[in-house]
Amino acid sequence: MKDLAKKELIGVEAEIIDSVNKSNIGIKGRIIDETKNCITIMTDKGEKKMIKNNITLNISEKKARIQGKDLSGRPEERIKKKLR
Repeated sequence: MKDLAKKELIGVEAEIIDSVNKSNIGIKGRIIDETKNCITIMTDKGEKKMIKNNITLNISEKKARIQGKDLSGRPEERIKKKLR
């Protein structure tokens, strides 16, 4: 869902449903930080930082799936950018 990729993600509940690093699959929590290349998710076991291009997220409240590559770039620039 490309419209969701243009929105602010901090504070959103998410789950990793695919990842280059298979041990990241199934990680759930609230997105607490986002940089150009990474997102940080607060889980029950602490903070987990992941590279955006290597993951696919399932956003709980919107029931949407987002590929990390659609989130690449600085959040403030991505929100302004027109996605194809």
